[in-house]
Amino acid sequence: MSREAVFIGFGSNVGNRIDFCDRAVTLLSLLPHSRLAGVSLLYESEPVFDHAQPGNDWFLNGVVHIETDLTPQSLLTVIREIERSLGRDEENRSGPRTMDLDILFYGDRVINEPGLTVPHPRLHRRRFVLMPLSELEPLFVHPTMRRTVNQLLAEADDPSEVRLLFPQPSTRYGSRPACSSTGDS
Repeated sequence: MSREAVFIGFGSNVGNRIDFCDRAVTLLSLLPHSRLAGVSLLYESEPVFDHAQPGNDWFLNGVVHIETDLTPQSLLTVIREIERSLGRDEENRSGPRTMDLDILFYGDRVINEPGLTVPHPRLHRRRFVLMPLSELEPLFVHPTMRRTVNQLLAEADDPSEVRLLFPQPSTRYGSRPACSSTGDS
């Protein structure tokens, strides 16, 4: 079975946000039948109140690119478990959060199942998702909108502030894996 390119958004606005993000990336890098292919830089973003009440604390956000042959539902189960292990409040999922993980893209699949909609239904309107995503795969084409990530970012009507975290924390990944590895696929 061939591996799919999967992009997972992560964000935290509670406690030690850098530590929560680092731990989430570490746990995602350990997924079975998967390989960590890229990690974006971290971005700070003001909370967005469109479908949630996340509190007033700013988020740290980023995107992870993995190659996996886990099924979308298996991946969803695992990322919900990662959220729980990092202290996510299951009773108040729309409130402030230690860790929020969202499957943004699962290859070019379009999935509409209970609890799982891929591509993520609001990603095209969120600069805090599109900015780190464009850093990893600017020419990735949204399977239903037929626009590249860079095009979606240029067209995003999102007034919320998103800025690169400075200075970037040193993590075990640096800012991203070397793009020059040619022989391991």
